Amino acid sequence: MKKIETPQAPAAIGPYSQGIISNGFIYTSGQLPIDPATGRIEASSVEDQTVQVIKNVEAILKAGGSDLSKVVKTTCFLSDIKDFGAFNEVYAKYFVSSPARICVEVSAIPKNALVEIEVVAEC
Repeated sequence: MKKIETPQAPAAIGPYSQGIISNGFIYTSGQLPIDPATGRIEASSVEDQTVQVIKNVEAILKAGGSDLSKVVKTTCFLSDIKDFGAFNEVYAKYFVSSPARICVEVSAIPKNALVEIEVVAEC
């Protein structure tokens, strides 16, 4: 098992890793729409927050020797399921391989984010 750390994605805000490589797969922690340069959520719309989240996921995958095309499973959390359509429009532009997915509404996401995504990808 190998820990992934990159300054191109936000540092963990708790006792966990940005990602882990194990048995040929990368498992990312849930990524928030935090801009790694500022350490804050800069985007206000679900579309812009989704873009930032995916950029953060992409940076972790790159640091682990993978990319979005190798994602096999995503877990997506929305603070409001009414944002599902707008979220999907952005998501579809990046996850073109159509990985398996779950997308659910949750009562709250850390830092009052609108979206959070974690992925499993091949190395």
